[in-house]
Amino acid sequence: MLPPAAAPESVVKAIANIEASLDDVVNHGSDDELFIASYLQGHFAVEARQLEMQEGATVAMLNDKMLESLNSAFANNELENEDAKQVKALWARLVAM
Repeated sequence: MLPPAAAPESVVKAIANIEASLDDVVNHGSDDELFIASYLQGHFAVEARQLEMQEGATVAMLNDKMLESLNSAFANNELENEDAKQVKALWARLVAM
């Protein structure tokens, strides 16, 4: 069982909303949307869980960590340029919710 989150409730709720949106793409998205959301979900799961354990966590911190993680992966050519743009665009929409 996972320990309870230490982050403020607003951050925990934002993380839950983003998770729900990613899950919704998995359930209703096209093949391309599914690929983009699944890729993003992998990075998000790692960063969000770590952030949930920090008492002073903010959504801005989550955004910074996600962009750092994604930029590092893209620098290693994990995705084609167009796919990388779509991943970043989806992340920007999700974090702005």
